[in-house]
Amino acid sequence: ASKWVRLNVGGTYFVSTRQTLCREPKSFLCRLCCQDGPELGSDKDETGAYLIDRDPTYFGPILNYLRHGKLIINKELAEEGVLEEAEFYNIASLVRLVKERIRDNENRTSQGPVKHVYRVLQCQEEELTQMVSTMSDGWKFEQLISIGSSYNYGNEDQAEFLCVVSRELNNSTNGIVKEPSEKAKILQERGSRM
Repeated sequence: ASKWVRLNVGGTYFVSTRQTLCREPKSFLCRLCCQDGPELGSDKDETGAYLIDRDPTYFGPILNYLRHGKLIINKELAEEGVLEEAEFYNIASLVRLVKERIRDNENRTSQGPVKHVYRVLQCQEEELTQMVSTMSDGWKFEQLISIGSSYNYGNEDQAEFLCVVSRELNNSTNGIVKEPSEKAKILQERGSRM
């Protein structure tokens, strides 16, 4: 028997070695053409290629996986289509890989966009440096708005500011919600006094 095998998958020709097609001993492709007497009876076309009535678009990733053991799917191909073909060809290790990738992609998209909580804190000019330096636990400075000077202490006018800060809404690591530190509690307290 020749080392090379021609496959006619849905009208598209693929050529591969018997060694590649037999990487998964229980697979359809190995049973089709790699054993002494083919376990599966299959028609051949006029060129001698095995006829397989499947979508050739999704056969490329299947064959490449058998060639080098890596799952490579073009962006325009649906992973579900590759999974369907991997199941048809009975390539168990590839089925697991595609399912993992689909699950990972679903997890990434289900997390959705990051949401933020915003706080507006009112402070005087002399408190500004202390307030910004005490921000922690994920609070970030966003904007500073001068609202003029309404307080008059002695001879000096004290400028007043609105300080806008934000934090990601889900402040957790591995599902464990962190308790705010003392600095954060002070910052929250100041924000609630407004």
